[in-house]
Amino acid sequence: MDTDIIPLDELAQRDILSHVCALGDAAETSYLEVKSTLDLTSTKDKAKIAKFLLGAANRLPRQAKMYFRGYAVLVIGAQKGHPEGVARGTEAHELAEKLRPYLGPHFPAFEFGRIVLNDTREVLFVIAPPPEAGQPIFPCHKNFQDDSKKDTKDNLFDGAIYVRGPSNTLQARSRQVIDLVERARSSGRPPITLNIELLGSVNRVVDINEKMERLYNLEEENCIKKAENFTKPAGPNADHWMERTEAILPRGISDRIEADEIKRQEKHKDSLKKWKREKPENIEKGREHLLGAAFAGAGIRVTSHNRSITKPRLIITFYDCEAFTYYTPEDADYGKVVKPIIRPRQQPPYVPGFEPGTLIPRDYPVSWNNSENNVEVTLTPESFRPNTPWESGQDDYVLVTRDSQAETVAATWVLTEEGYDETTKGDLQITPGRITKAHELVIATFFTKDD
Repeated sequence: MDTDIIPLDELAQRDILSHVCALGDAAETSYLEVKSTLDLTSTKDKAKIAKFLLGAANRLPRQAKMYFRGYAVLVIGAQKGHPEGVARGTEAHELAEKLRPYLGPHFPAFEFGRIVLNDTREVLFVIAPPPEAGQPIFPCHKNFQDDSKKDTKDNLFDGAIYVRGPSNTLQARSRQVIDLVERARSSGRPPITLNIELLGSVNRVVDINEKMERLYNLEEENCIKKAENFTKPAGPNADHWMERTEAILPRGISDRIEADEIKRQEKHKDSLKKWKREKPENIEKGREHLLGAAFAGAGIRVTSHNRSITKPRLIITFYDCEAFTYYTPEDADYGKVVKPIIRPRQQPPYVPGFEPGTLIPRDYPVSWNNSENNVEVTLTPESFRPNTPWESGQDDYVLVTRDSQAETVAATWVLTEEGYDETTKGDLQITPGRITKAHELVIATFFTKDD
């Protein structure tokens, strides 16, 4: 097995699995541990994983970097011969929450991999990041004692320090504690150097306010015309219209038709008045929906050079810009761009529902907001791996510059890392996309060439 690999992708993990299947428990080293099976709902088995991670976090950088570029790997569901795997369905964030009471709030984020064996079984990989100079000692934060009292090797003790031995995890002795104190005192922690790129574009649009006003004026004009088409004819034809109606229908029914028509017109007038009162607010909402549906979404790519950053908080500020919720083509709705005065009869009553982007999972690593005249995007992933790009999706928000004639858009960023006081800052200069006319957005988003 090549021990110079970074064990984060499936190809590397398959190589490790083949090695474990060939040697079984004999494959275990200071950087590789094997469990043939674990029940990840069992407290005892969760404690075993926590113990491995604690030991891996308390390694010395100069020794750890000799294998797997400093990473350490726990393989779950493999043994000599054919791997049996464990039941599918374990999620990394759920496991992290279950282990947090043992690991503590500032423990380095671990990686998680899987190789699917069949519809119900998979092999799991829990991957500890490389230790670094300047890191503190990571003690255990919670007791665990095996209820059976027969096997104490997996017990954990609050405050104990665990380290990796040649093939297992042990409680640290005095010499190892001293080495870890020296690790914490070391100033060899490399500085943070980030490369930050915008995925997608900062968009430019002209005449958007004028176009929205025009669309709403057209809605009002069309609604008035429709009302006139259904109104009883005025002038010299009015009596003839009434005579024909009374001749065809009994007097009571024709009176009812006329009364219904009067009610319909009154309802129409009330709807139009209400629509006009709400027009400014609806124009703003319609503008937001149009820009979110018409433009492609934006994302961020972050690369940390030669340094693992655990639980980062990266805030990027785009100056003189606006952000809008991104909508897929399927979510684009012209009725949300221009609110109709009268809802078509075949349209079902409005039932409030969730807009795209409102159901945000807990611990979702992307948030954004419009702050004064700027946009702030906050990224909080579990980690930035060294020399491995991290990307946010392009389905959260759309960026638009407020100045359609701007040749560049300025942005700044600020990074902090949980457990450390230092702050790293930088700036970006972004070339925005081509200038687009508002009517082009409406046509491209809601109308085909045949319309």
